[in-house]
Amino acid sequence: MPSDFQDAYGFERRDVTLPNWRTAPYSHFSFHNVRELVPTAEIPCAAEQPEEALSASALLDAPLDTGVAGKTTARAFLDHAHTDSFVLMRRGEIVAEHYAPHSGVNARHIVFSVSKSLTAVVSGILEAEGVIDPDRPVTDYLPEAKGSVYGDCTYRDVLDMRVSLDFEEAYLDPDGAFARYRRATLWNPQEPGQPSETLADFLLTLKKADRPHGGPYYYASPNADLLGVILHRASGKRFPELMSELLWKPLGARNHALVTVDAIGTCRTAGGICVTARDLARVGQMLLTGGTANGAQVLPQSWIDDMRNAGSHEAWAASESTTMPNGRYRSQWYQTGEADGSYCAIGIHGQWLYVDPSRETVLVKLSSQPNPLDDELKHDNLAFFRAISRLAA
Repeated sequence: MPSDFQDAYGFERRDVTLPNWRTAPYSHFSFHNVRELVPTAEIPCAAEQPEEALSASALLDAPLDTGVAGKTTARAFLDHAHTDSFVLMRRGEIVAEHYAPHSGVNARHIVFSVSKSLTAVVSGILEAEGVIDPDRPVTDYLPEAKGSVYGDCTYRDVLDMRVSLDFEEAYLDPDGAFARYRRATLWNPQEPGQPSETLADFLLTLKKADRPHGGPYYYASPNADLLGVILHRASGKRFPELMSELLWKPLGARNHALVTVDAIGTCRTAGGICVTARDLARVGQMLLTGGTANGAQVLPQSWIDDMRNAGSHEAWAASESTTMPNGRYRSQWYQTGEADGSYCAIGIHGQWLYVDPSRETVLVKLSSQPNPLDDELKHDNLAFFRAISRLAA
């Protein structure tokens, strides 16, 4: 006889395992319940305040040119794009949201590489406190990085993904360095005959490519995990404590966040953070309001201005990126290069935090997209965000 779990998901809980947790349909459960599969640390908010979702929004059912054939409303597009949670915030107010049956307003969701952007915000706060100097060499913070790819680059090279790294971000490759990386983070099971290593151990085995640092944008997740290691070393505090005290509590987050950890507690700051869609939208709103939340300055306006304006388009154009032809990348955030000044944080499997300053709009879309990349759907998502931002205006 089918259980309530199978009625809800179409499979049993025992079917969700470490080897398959990032694949459909199991991701419908696992992306909301990562801590049942991978060790995690809690990032506390000041006090949990469970929220209630808005009633159905007419905005999501209004006619909209989504750019996708047959998808003529926002809700139709969201279902098409494997959406688990969607929040539209306008001038600081939530005006529309959408949750899949297996999701909900208080459901934490792994945000994958949106984690990089959140980590960079924490770094920016520490920069303002004088704890971090982006122009310093990585070895000033981690002397043991000497001899690795990070032995002769700056913290800024790491922030802007301009490290000359001999590493391929091969999400679907079961072998090679990327699979080894995921084993070190405990995201994949250990393979017989393969040595166990921690995340920090793995990072310091990476080697330099045959080009100088500071050249083309080259996306590599290990860079953002190194940021977490450096933040811990420079501040003397573990990342969950830093993010809680510097960002999550001042932000007024309503739910505790989580971050996955390796065997010795090193945080996966490149991709392991789990938050609710509304709390992630609050991060976007904080950026829109000059780094303020609840009447206090959380992040300096100068850091936001630098993030939005100082990225190198030449470095971006010299990369292999096929999205955002006018784009830039700065401090682990993407600038679209569009006239509206929009910028965003992006994670695999369809995670988005999109900010449109011209319309004072923040959009969050958390998903269980089967293909981790899907460039065509990425283009569709960007077109949808522009369309619904105009509709909401």
